[in-house]
Amino acid sequence: MAAEANAPTASEYIVHHLQHLQNVKQGFIVDFSVVNLDSIAISVLLGALMLLIFWSAARKASAGVPGRFQAAVEILVEMVDNQAKANIHNAQSRKFIAPLALTVFVWIFLMNAMDMLPVDLLPWLWQHGTGDHHAYLRVVPTADLSTTLGLSSAVLLLCFYYSIKIKGLGGWIHELFTAPFGTSKNPLFAAILGVVNFAMQVIEYLAKTVSHGMRLFGNMYAGELVFMLIALMGGAAAMSLSGVLLPVGHIIAGSIWAIFHILIITLQAFIFMMLALIYLGQAHDAH
Repeated sequence: MAAEANAPTASEYIVHHLQHLQNVKQGFIVDFSVVNLDSIAISVLLGALMLLIFWSAARKASAGVPGRFQAAVEILVEMVDNQAKANIHNAQSRKFIAPLALTVFVWIFLMNAMDMLPVDLLPWLWQHGTGDHHAYLRVVPTADLSTTLGLSSAVLLLCFYYSIKIKGLGGWIHELFTAPFGTSKNPLFAAILGVVNFAMQVIEYLAKTVSHGMRLFGNMYAGELVFMLIALMGGAAAMSLSGVLLPVGHIIAGSIWAIFHILIITLQAFIFMMLALIYLGQAHDAH
């Protein structure tokens, strides 16, 4: 009875697991002084793991019949390179963008894959390691809007860079005020169209960047929440002998969702990479 009395409710359990390890307490909805330390730490560690994987593949690569590991890496590299060639027609730009796309795909896949770990495993280890049983820790960086919008904003900056590099600063500025509706020889109409075109360009850039980041965040946040709800089934079974079917439901639901989620984490990484390639390809094209 004492254990049940001290156990958190379902809403308290979910709210606790949705809290980040932060440098300061968030005071506003948009508070740029707040840093989600868990997202940064796990992202950096997974980035280092990614570099280690590819370093190991490059070090063990041979000209003969490849092993399974080398073959898998080669298939992945070839797949990303083909997608880069299909969207980026400038060979010079592709020397940077293709490796960037590979990095984006693998890094986001690894961050998404953190959702496959048991919901309470790393938070439990963190709480016992720090001795603070109320410590917060979220382990899926892509379920953090700051991470996904940061990635999409980096793509936006690269789009600006390649637009200026390919078209020149003057050409890019000219495009901002003449696309998509063109211009006119009449000064008044030209001024009106210029304002409308610039507004449309700003809206397009903002919409692409926000939707790029929100799509990944929304899918991973929802997946994380489903895993928490499934975990609550197991917790309810542990606290109540009347829930005979809950352990069975917990195992079945958890297994089905985990198998389905493998597709989700891979697909979301691929979609983010493909949209990055498409946006960078558009930056190379003149309207």
